[in-house]
Amino acid sequence: MRRSATGATLAPARALVSFARVAPRDDDHRLVYSSGRGRIRPAEPEPRRRPRGDGIVRIRRETQGRGGKTVTCISGVPLADDALSALASELKRRCGTGGTAKDGVIEIQGDHRDLLVAVLEQRGYTVKRAGG
Repeated sequence: MRRSATGATLAPARALVSFARVAPRDDDHRLVYSSGRGRIRPAEPEPRRRPRGDGIVRIRRETQGRGGKTVTCISGVPLADDALSALASELKRRCGTGGTAKDGVIEIQGDHRDLLVAVLEQRGYTVKRAGG
């Protein structure tokens, strides 16, 4: 017999336990979870493709999100990623600054729009200044 905190006598607690029988399987394991198809490998993402532009290379100056630093962005260059990186390296050398090429856009540190327009026009691109 059990007693409560106040001293009253309590009835014995009964455990309500029921056991379910699981039919034995060949490998003597119970199935816990099944998707019905086995292990499903996630689909591999398709390589990101840049949309085809209108053939005009646009040069703009940006400062937003860069702590006040000015960056010249060049977009719309119809080149593959490797050739775009090579062009970015050449333009960085001509400007004497750093930069990067990512997501189809070349970013050159500083305001070098005039020089970049001249260099890209010499290479045969149709160039426009975008923005203010």
